[in-house]
Amino acid sequence: MAGPARRAARAATPAPEAAVERLQKVIVASLEDDKAEEIVTLDLAGRASFCDRMVIASGLADRQIAAMAEHLVEKLNAAGLKRVLVEGAGGSDWVLIDAGDIVVHLFKPDARTMYALEKMWSADLDEVAGG
Repeated sequence: MAGPARRAARAATPAPEAAVERLQKVIVASLEDDKAEEIVTLDLAGRASFCDRMVIASGLADRQIAAMAEHLVEKLNAAGLKRVLVEGAGGSDWVLIDAGDIVVHLFKPDARTMYALEKMWSADLDEVAGG
């Protein structure tokens, strides 16, 4: 199943809350072990078709962000998650890790400020629609 069909099926069958909680604990623990800064988790269940949660964290240097991403993928694989997708690894200001039910964004501080994902996803949708 790909594209819109996959998103529709995902929206119709949300992940069990306990599984998402376990996955989130693995992610946050890995990021804490690697000294990530300003770790934030956003609950997007019912608001986004591509994930139930989003974790956002900062690293100070390209090497730190690359190491955080590599270690996180290793820990997710060890926890039984075999299909983890990574975009932006290898010297980027922003690395995205798609762990299925949770999407992780690792930023350098300036890029995090510029993209402002926390602000975008935390915004009151009625307020945004009203202008």
